[in-house]
Amino acid sequence: MAGFATKSIHSGRQMTDNYVVQPLIMTSTFLQNGPNDFEKYCYGRDDNPNRYYLENCLATLENAKYARVFSSGTGATTALMSLLKSGDHIVSGDSLYGGTHEYFQKYLPNINVEVTEVDARDHSAVERAVLPNTKMIWLESPTNPLMRLTDIKAVCDKVKRSNPNAMIVVDNTFLTCYYQKPLELGADVTSYSLTKYINGHSDVIMGAVVTNNKDIADKLKHAQKVMGIIPSPFDCSLVSRSLKTFELRMQQHMKNGLSIAAFLEKHPLVDKVLHPYMPSHPQYELSLRQTTGHSGMISIYIKGDSHKFLKALKVFSLAESLGGVESLAKLPYLMGPPKIPAEELARLKINEKLIRLSIGIETDSDLINDLEQALIASMK
Repeated sequence: MAGFATKSIHSGRQMTDNYVVQPLIMTSTFLQNGPNDFEKYCYGRDDNPNRYYLENCLATLENAKYARVFSSGTGATTALMSLLKSGDHIVSGDSLYGGTHEYFQKYLPNINVEVTEVDARDHSAVERAVLPNTKMIWLESPTNPLMRLTDIKAVCDKVKRSNPNAMIVVDNTFLTCYYQKPLELGADVTSYSLTKYINGHSDVIMGAVVTNNKDIADKLKHAQKVMGIIPSPFDCSLVSRSLKTFELRMQQHMKNGLSIAAFLEKHPLVDKVLHPYMPSHPQYELSLRQTTGHSGMISIYIKGDSHKFLKALKVFSLAESLGGVESLAKLPYLMGPPKIPAEELARLKINEKLIRLSIGIETDSDLINDLEQALIASMK
């Protein structure tokens, strides 16, 4: 099963299974032959056939050995952070969605972990920030919402020379394993919000971590059990179903995204378009070298009033999240994570003119017409 679509449709199912579509197994517990004498499954928090099926499929799509799914993308992050201890050091990109400092302040206030934020576009800066007690490098490429890229292979090569024990994590939510495989570039862990493109239908909240490292995988399996941050069998079943159209959806997202980016770049009411597969992007060559495509994520700076623009949209929906079949628009300046200092937003140029678009799989001409009339309305 070499093809991506073939793997996404068939991986996970055992050859001995006599069903085409895996049934939904909602039981919270499983029969035992005797006290602590059970077959594959014991208790629903430990494991479930639907979760097992999904995790195996996700690992296969990443050409990896292990995948662990969690009740949200934040749950996946929490599980990874549980691998750290007080006194550890993290290096993170400085334009991550919400920022690493914000995550620690909000979710892990009792863990004394030092964080150094750097511009991850400069892989030498990442290397210089690594200390003897650095336990994790946290990257996001492309970043949300600025579409900045990190040369993942260069970072991995440099960091592993100076601190081979540092765990390199790449949030791959924007591109998914269809367009980018960080593990093959040297990363130790790929992190996902499955809520977004991998599920793709805006009806499930879930996260995942994929790795080839057995020790990490075993510890994350333990975190699932003791922290209880697991998805339901029903949600696992929904994501498994969504994977069957994964390739088709990603191809259409890219096609529509490129079409709309080309339209917006020529529009007189748009100041700037941020799309890594447009030649105007400052890291265009890296994007071509590191990835096999781009999803439907675009950010733009408009000349008009962003509130008027968003209110005028008819096909696009003003909403949080991204990666669904429906096109969404967002104003990151006001709809981003709370408590980001104004000076930080100004430094990153996240302002009232910046709009993030998640391009869905609707007919592209309808999306272009909607953006056209909204841009005109933004100037009235």
